Amino acid sequence: MQQDYDLIIAGGGLAGNCLALALKDTGLRMAIVEANTCEQLYASPAGDRALALAAGTVIVLDTLGIWKGISHAATAIKHIHISDRGHFGKTRLSAEKEHVEALGYVISARDIEAHVANLVRDAHIELICPARVVGLMSGENEVCASLKQGDESLNVSAKLFIGADGGSSSVRKLLDITQHTTEYGQTALVTTVRSTLPNKNTAFERFTASGPLALLPVAKNQCAVVWTRTNEDAEALMSGGEANFLTELQQCFGFRLGELSLSAPIRAFPLSLIRAEKMVAGRAVIIGNAVHQLHPVAGQGFNLGLRDVVQLAEMLIKQHERNKDIGAADFLKEYAVSRKQDHDWTIGFTDAVVKIFSNEWLTLAVARNAGLAFLDHVPAAKSFLTRHAMGLAGHMPRLGSNR
Repeated sequence: MQQDYDLIIAGGGLAGNCLALALKDTGLRMAIVEANTCEQLYASPAGDRALALAAGTVIVLDTLGIWKGISHAATAIKHIHISDRGHFGKTRLSAEKEHVEALGYVISARDIEAHVANLVRDAHIELICPARVVGLMSGENEVCASLKQGDESLNVSAKLFIGADGGSSSVRKLLDITQHTTEYGQTALVTTVRSTLPNKNTAFERFTASGPLALLPVAKNQCAVVWTRTNEDAEALMSGGEANFLTELQQCFGFRLGELSLSAPIRAFPLSLIRAEKMVAGRAVIIGNAVHQLHPVAGQGFNLGLRDVVQLAEMLIKQHERNKDIGAADFLKEYAVSRKQDHDWTIGFTDAVVKIFSNEWLTLAVARNAGLAFLDHVPAAKSFLTRHAMGLAGHMPRLGSNR
């Protein structure tokens, strides 16, 4: 029986669109289903987020033909300065010492999302939008999806259905996939500040008792701020006015960049660790934030999601070239197994950093500061940490050279 498509991707955000671009020249018949219009996506407050792109991620974006269109909007991270407020420990990472141009780059989510969406449109990939997925049923040879477009209902079929529709994934819910949530009791306060002193392309990660504070370079005298506070502290800061917020921020960060001033609205995002119990159900698979949502402390959320995309795209290309079923149970199980180690390591590392650096227990404070000092004085250990931060430590899947 002929299906309407080979695969349907639910979600026209970064994960779904990047997957479509990776598959655009394969001959696979595909469509993207997106619930929001382009205008709604562009106007979303989430677009204000600063994304830290690991060096390995930039390599993938370049392979997909994305990087050349956004590189002008990205700021290179040439140095990373890690410190623990009120303690002696610190470590510094350098692109020069790793013999690379940059350790990573910073770009606004809106800039990259808009460009990727334009590339999908230019590639003439079918977009069903705005439309919601309201039903899914897997059979022996196909998966049937019920869509709602305004007042109209639409039924479509495919060999494979992919849920790339974010943290509140309707696909995950329709597949009845359980998710495990760890509440951190923290909120990320996100804004942009100007500084009287240049940042010299340095990303600062400063750990405090209430959570980490990151300042990421976005211009010579401008940094994106991701400040994690307890929910109570964040609420007080949001309601206390801009002057009070700046005073608290300056006190927390210090004067390494001189005096700070706000150059963007302050937005608040509650933080939790969310991980789906499984990635596959029937002829459907979920990827990106539909599977995992991480604390922003290590900036690994988008990087991990893109690795999901690359691994799935590479496996789909090989499966299709062999004329094998891209929705077969054994194939999807192989994909899930291939992603487990990376998920376990990245999620475990991020969760451990949050717990180790978000308290003032004396024993732990001494241990973590000794660790930071050790890293700063042992080149091999520092290089190991730097390669992981860059996404070049061996767990970044590669799209084949035929792409």
